[in-house]
Amino acid sequence: MTGPAESSEIRFSLTGAFGDFRLAAATTLPAWGVTAIMGASGAGKTTLLRCLAGLARAEGHVAVGEAVWQGAGAFTPTHLRGVGYVFQEPSLLAHLSVRANLAYGARRAGDRPGPGLQEVAGMLGLEGLMHRSPAALSGGERQRVAIGRALLARPILLLMDEPLSSLDAASKAELLPYLEQLHRSLRLPVIYVSHDALEVARLADRVVRMEAGRLTAVRAAASSDPLAILGEDEIRTLARAALAAGLEVGG
Repeated sequence: MTGPAESSEIRFSLTGAFGDFRLAAATTLPAWGVTAIMGASGAGKTTLLRCLAGLARAEGHVAVGEAVWQGAGAFTPTHLRGVGYVFQEPSLLAHLSVRANLAYGARRAGDRPGPGLQEVAGMLGLEGLMHRSPAALSGGERQRVAIGRALLARPILLLMDEPLSSLDAASKAELLPYLEQLHRSLRLPVIYVSHDALEVARLADRVVRMEAGRLTAVRAAASSDPLAILGEDEIRTLARAALAAGLEVGG
């Protein structure tokens, strides 16, 4: 799949008030691979993704490669941004088959280059599901269709907001290999929000932490030591969970 040239960048600086929460997030990211954003609940991760997609409005600028989506008084609406968005819940069109849901995404592609329906169905293992309705799918299957729909819009940036958080352990285990395969085969840059260190360690090329609406420095993902991704509060939470499960913490 084509995307921004690997020498290009994703650049944004966004500020705004959303009720009692204030966003003040700015960074420059490589326009390739998977950038994971981690942080506690309420840190502003979803708000940031919504602003990048144009679903929420903040002051500042957003650019992906040569495409400027926001800045100098200009604001490109979501449907013209060339952005794909995968939500926590699949939000498929219940009255349409899997094939028709995928085709719905393809209608948003315009003249951007990218894969066709059969290629995406093959990458995500959807070939045998094309005539089913969303109601006849498992949670993991529905999320695969949602990812396929987003890819068929041929975005220049894919945003994924905790796409595994609503799944049980078996469905997560089913879906992760497909996400790893997409990571290996696509040039498409992905911003991936998650609170799961093991998930991030398997998928991400780099990690950005978010706290109270602000981003910290970008660093390489510690795939050999997923605990290195966690902050002190998250490590304490894991330790408390281990104690509650009857496990010994410490040597």
